Amino acid sequence: MADAAVELVLRSTRVITPGGTRAASVAVAAGKITAVLAHDAEVPAGARLEDFGDDVLLPGLVDTHVHVNDPGRTEWEGFWTATRAAAAGGITTILDMPLNSLPPTTTVDHLRIKQDVARAKAHVDVGFWGGALPDNVKDLRPLHDAGVYGFKCFLSPSGVEEFPQLDQERLATSLAEITGFGGLLIVHAEDPHHLDSAPQNPGPKYADFLASRPRDAENTAIQNLIDQARRLNARVHVLHLSSSDALPLIAAAKAEGVRITVESCPHFLTLTAEEVPDGATEFKCCPPIREAANQDLLWDALADGTIDCVVSDHSPSTADLKTGDFATAWGGISSLQLGLPAIWTEARRRGHTLEDVVRWMAAAPAALAGLDAKGAIEAGRDADFAVLAPDETFTVDPAELHHRNQVTAYAGKTLYGVVKSTWLRGTRIADHGTPTEPTGRLLERQN
Repeated sequence: MADAAVELVLRSTRVITPGGTRAASVAVAAGKITAVLAHDAEVPAGARLEDFGDDVLLPGLVDTHVHVNDPGRTEWEGFWTATRAAAAGGITTILDMPLNSLPPTTTVDHLRIKQDVARAKAHVDVGFWGGALPDNVKDLRPLHDAGVYGFKCFLSPSGVEEFPQLDQERLATSLAEITGFGGLLIVHAEDPHHLDSAPQNPGPKYADFLASRPRDAENTAIQNLIDQARRLNARVHVLHLSSSDALPLIAAAKAEGVRITVESCPHFLTLTAEEVPDGATEFKCCPPIREAANQDLLWDALADGTIDCVVSDHSPSTADLKTGDFATAWGGISSLQLGLPAIWTEARRRGHTLEDVVRWMAAAPAALAGLDAKGAIEAGRDADFAVLAPDETFTVDPAELHHRNQVTAYAGKTLYGVVKSTWLRGTRIADHGTPTEPTGRLLERQN
C-alpha cells in the first residue's frame, strides 16, 4: 500500500466486494476507493486506519425510491430529516420521487427549486426522478438533459391531485418520447379499472382494504406495460411489486428480451397481511401488503433474479393522516432508516447471505439508475460504506428514528443488524445512529 495519496484505510475481517466476502483493507484517497488489498497490508505513512474487527464492511446502500416531500409538504418529511434517517440506516445515496412535494418535479424549473432546497440539507448524496404527466411530454427531454435519472408515472390515481395518472394512450405517448432519447420510465403499475370494480368497504378492517386493491390490478397493469415496452423496445421499471401473480409475466418478458426491471420493498418482504391489526393504518400502502404465501413467492423471485432490487418506497405522512379507517388514511410506509435490518432479519431466516442483501440493496439499485460510482466496494467507486454488526439485535423504538414523523409499521419489532457507522466519500456521516453535519452532494445523471 505504497500510494502516498492514500488518506484512509478501512479494515475488516469481512469486506463484501463484487468478488465475494473476504478479510481486506480498503484504501481511500480523495473520496474514492483506490484499492482493495490484503487484510494485513501496510498502512502508508500519514494515512488513518479504521479497523472494524469482525463487523462487516458493506458498500453504502442505494435507495432509489424515497418520497422526501420537500418543498411543499415538509411537515410530512424533508431533506434534512430523510437524509439523516438514510445515513443512520447505512444508506449513502437516495433518489427522490417527483411527487408529494410542491411543486412536483415535472419541469426543469421545478427540478431547480427542489435542488435549491436540498443542497444545504443533504446528509447523503441525492438524485432526482422526473415525473411523466398527461400534459408534460414537452418537458421530458429537457428534464432528461437537466440530469434526472428517469421518469415516474402512475397508471392509477396517485393520491395527490397535482400528479395525475397516465391512461394507456398517454402512457404510449410518454414512453415513445422517453425511448427516443434513451430514457427510463418507472411505473406505479395498478390498473384503474380493476381498482374501480373492486369492493369498497371503508372502515378499520385490513381485509376490506386488501380486497379493494386486488392482485389483478397489478397483474393487468404490468402486462399492459410489458406489451408497450415490447412494442417500443422501451426500458421500463416496475415499482414496488406486491403481487406474486405477476412474476411469471415478468420472468417470461425478461426471457424474451423485453427491457424490464422490477423492485420490491421491505414491507412486502417482511410484513404480512395476516399480522396487520384492524385499524393499524401505519401498515397501509398501495399496492398493499399481501399474505404470507404471496411473500414466499416474492422471496423466490428475488433469489432467481426475477425481482432485481429492494428499495424502501419511504412514503411518510403526519400521524393525523394515518386515521383508523383504511379507506381514508394516507397510504405509505415509513422505513427509510430500517430497510437494511428489516431485510437482513428476514433474509438470514430464509438462508440468504449479506452478499445477497448487498446485491439487492446496493449494486442493483445503483445499476438501475446508472450510478456507476456507487453500489460496490472496488477501486474507482466512491468511498461509501456501511459498517454492520449483523448478529446484534435491537428493538425498534419509533422515538429513536430520524424520520420527521415517528410513525412506523416496524414499532416493537426486534431486528438483526446494527449499523455502527456510515461513510460517504471517506467521511463518517453517522456514528452509532447519530448523523454528523450534512456533506451530501446533489447528483445528476451522467450517461
